Amino acid sequence: LTKVRMKSNRGGFSNVDLFRRIPTDLTEATSLGAVMSLITILLMAILFVSELTAFMTTDITTDVALDVNEAPTLRINFNVTFHALHCDYVSVDVWDSLGDNRQNITKNVEKWQMDSNGKKRIFAGRNKDVREVKYEEHDATLEEMHENGVHAVVVTKDTFDNFVSAQDYAFVNFYAPWCIWCQRLHPTWEQFAEKVEEEKMPIQVGQVDCVENAALCQAQKIQAFPTVRWFQDGEGVLPDYKSDRTVTAFNSFASRKLEANERYKDWETKAKKANPGKAKRPPPNPNQGRAEHPGCMVSGHINVNRVPGNFHVEAVSVNHNLNAAMTNLSHTVNHLSFGEPELRNTRKTRKVLAKIPDTHKNFSPMDGTDWMTKKFHAAHHHYLKIVSTHFDSNIVKYQYLEQSQEVKYEEEDVPEARWSYDISPMSVTVTRKGRKSWYEFITSVFAIVGGTFTTLGLIDGVLYKAFKSKKL
Repeated sequence: LTKVRMKSNRGGFSNVDLFRRIPTDLTEATSLGAVMSLITILLMAILFVSELTAFMTTDITTDVALDVNEAPTLRINFNVTFHALHCDYVSVDVWDSLGDNRQNITKNVEKWQMDSNGKKRIFAGRNKDVREVKYEEHDATLEEMHENGVHAVVVTKDTFDNFVSAQDYAFVNFYAPWCIWCQRLHPTWEQFAEKVEEEKMPIQVGQVDCVENAALCQAQKIQAFPTVRWFQDGEGVLPDYKSDRTVTAFNSFASRKLEANERYKDWETKAKKANPGKAKRPPPNPNQGRAEHPGCMVSGHINVNRVPGNFHVEAVSVNHNLNAAMTNLSHTVNHLSFGEPELRNTRKTRKVLAKIPDTHKNFSPMDGTDWMTKKFHAAHHHYLKIVSTHFDSNIVKYQYLEQSQEVKYEEEDVPEARWSYDISPMSVTVTRKGRKSWYEFITSVFAIVGGTFTTLGLIDGVLYKAFKSKKL
């Protein structure tokens, strides 16, 4: 009786079975069914992988709105190499539409002297103010000094080679008649030449008018006036003279040069007597130092008002007048960006930006670009449109677009490399569209499995009946 009741209960419970089994002897395996089964499995796998990829991938959306950034200033980060401009003449200036005009910015700006290969050679210090050299006041005019003869020899392009090679040493002043600093130097240079003759120093003292002898000064790469250069055995010795422009200073410089060369004149003979039998060492060259190359890398950052303006690099000097014909501002932009630099990014910021495509991270498109000027009286000007970009609401970066052109200058104007910027009133918000929830993903997977199985089952049934009726 108990067994009968159990069978009766089991039979009643089994009536709710949704997955009833068909006896094996009532099923039939066919080749068509096998093919359709393989197709079903393949389609399920493809659709599952596609759904999984979509679940794991986030979409990027962008919105444009008015910029609500209330910061009063904007930081500009720059690193630019000038290939033919000496660090002594580099000045970083800023101008904007509010009237802010800052010249030779020294704070947070550094200079590096470059070698001929464009590599950093010497740290030229921060962009500090250059010391003004001292000049000498004279009671007598230049004409009165010439009453007993002209002592500073006037050198031209035709006599230059013979002049610098006539004696072992020559000291030459390259000047322009319109240069105010050259006019102040003329009496001192004449008096120094007279003193050299009085002391019978083995030095030729001369001067070259770079207006009358422009080709000669270009060949000597004279970038500023006055340029006072020491020559030995017919060759110029760099760097050029940069100290005070007084008779005492010139005389002291020339005396040190003569003493140094005299000290090492018989180096090989003295070294052989002091160390007989040892290998000969080349004599030291008192004029040999680090190779001088007029290249300068300027790097640092400046804070500007959030209004249209420009920052530019020009060639200026408190002790010279620049030679406009020899001012070449060819440059390479190693880095240029706005806002906080990448090194200051927090871990959260780096993590967020790593998930953003590069098409939405146009932070420094000018990096590594070369801007070469092959003609005199020309320089490149760059025009930048800056767009504030927000990531995940609280991360603000700046993208910019750039247009550049080569600008021609008048012959008397010194060129400058300029970056003009304008901040857009609109901002771009970049957001990542969230993934599907886990229950949406599971629902999609079940739909794929059930839908594929059902659809392919229907197709299999239709094909089976069609082929079976043909056989009959």
